[in-house]
Amino acid sequence: VTRVLVSPLDVIKIRFQLQIEQLSSRTPGAKYHGILQAVQRIFQEEGLGAFWKGHVPAQFLSVGYGAVQFMAFESLTKLVHNVTSYNARDSFVHFICGGLAACTATVAVQPVDTLRTRFAAQGEPKVYHNLRHAVVTMYQTEGPRTFYRGLTPTIIAIFPYAGLQFSFYNTLKQLSEWMIPAEGKEGGNVKNLVCGSCAGIISKTLTYPFDLIKKRLQVGGFERARAAFGQVRMYRGLLDCLRQVMREEGLGGFFKGLSPSLLKAAVSTGLVFFSYELFCSLLCALKNTDSTK
Repeated sequence: VTRVLVSPLDVIKIRFQLQIEQLSSRTPGAKYHGILQAVQRIFQEEGLGAFWKGHVPAQFLSVGYGAVQFMAFESLTKLVHNVTSYNARDSFVHFICGGLAACTATVAVQPVDTLRTRFAAQGEPKVYHNLRHAVVTMYQTEGPRTFYRGLTPTIIAIFPYAGLQFSFYNTLKQLSEWMIPAEGKEGGNVKNLVCGSCAGIISKTLTYPFDLIKKRLQVGGFERARAAFGQVRMYRGLLDCLRQVMREEGLGGFFKGLSPSLLKAAVSTGLVFFSYELFCSLLCALKNTDSTK
C-alpha cells in the first residue's frame, strides 16, 4: 500500500535525478522544472500509468528489502543483547545494527532496484515492455553484472542512512515519550508515525547525494531510452560520476529531486515504522494471550 502511494513521487524523483540540465524554466533544454510542471508533462506525454512505471519491481523491492532488513535488525540487536554488555536500546547499537541490516538487504534486492530505476527512467516508446523482457534484454546485451550497477554508492550510503534512520527514530521516540507521554494506544501510534517520518527526512537529506549517484550509474548502458529527456552522460564509476556532476552541475546537482524524495521518505518511513511497531505490538499481545491460557 505504501509503495502504491509513493510511486508517483518516486518516478518524479528519478526523472529529476537523471536530468543533467538544471531544474529551472530558465535553463535551455531542461525537460523538467519542478514537481507540478513534471506532473503535468509526464501526464500529457505518457499518460496516468507513467506515474506507476516500475511499480511491479518496486513492490518486490519494498517487500524483499523490508523483510530482510527488519529480520536482520532484530537478529543483530538480539545478538548484541546476548553477547555484549551494551544496552540493545541504545542509539549507537541501533545505528550499527540498522546499518548492517540495511547492507544485507541492499545486496539481496539490488537487481530489483536496478530494474525499478530503468522502468521509471524510460519514456515512450518503451524499451522494456515488461519485467521478463527487461531481465532477458539486460542480461543478453549487458551481462549479469549490470544488475548490480550502482551497488558501491548504495552500500556507502545505505549504512549511514539506515543506521541514522533507526538511531534517529529511537532518539525521537524516547524524546517524545519524555516530553509528551502517550495517552493510550492511539497516541503511541501517532507518535511512531511522526517519529518515523522525521527520522526518514533527516536520514535521507544527509545521504541523498549517494542516492543520486546510484541512479546515474544504474542507467549506464541505457542511454538510448534517455535521448528524449535531454543531455546524456556516461560514467566510468563512482569517482568519475562525482567529478562530472560537481564540474557540470555544481554542488546543487547532487540534490536534484530532493523535494519529492523527502515527501516520499516522510510518508514511506513513517508508515513503515508505524506498521512495524503495530505488528510487534500485535505479536506481543498474541504471545501474552497464549501464555495466560
